[in-house]
Amino acid sequence: MKYLVMMQGAQIDYDAMAGKASAHSPAWSEKDLRSMFDFMGEINNDLAESGELVDANGLAEPALTRHVSPGEDGRPVITDGPYGETKELLAGYWVLDCESLDRVTEIAARVALCPAPEGAPVYPVVIRPIPDIGGGDV
Repeated sequence: MKYLVMMQGAQIDYDAMAGKASAHSPAWSEKDLRSMFDFMGEINNDLAESGELVDANGLAEPALTRHVSPGEDGRPVITDGPYGETKELLAGYWVLDCESLDRVTEIAARVALCPAPEGAPVYPVVIRPIPDIGGGDV
């Protein structure tokens, strides 16, 4: 079964990773960033070796986000991010092909241990099954 494993974040977290502290999060050092990247790289390597990794990526900061929705006149309404009304957004993801929900939960528990500076916010790791609709690969 395929699963989408998601990490969440907010624009202010990306700002902290760029060295800008706030009441929400301390500034990340180069060492903090390297620890996070090394940790994620190790997870990705392990998942590739086990054959469970389908795809994985971190996403650009929410400030680079664009929403497109239908307008009343049928033309698209385009809004650039970030969005003040949105607390958390998708920060990164893995698409995994695992034998069970228990196995993907083990992986998500490992992802949840990603190193961060003391005082940085902690977000849950979200798992969503990807149904095999129509029998084809996603």
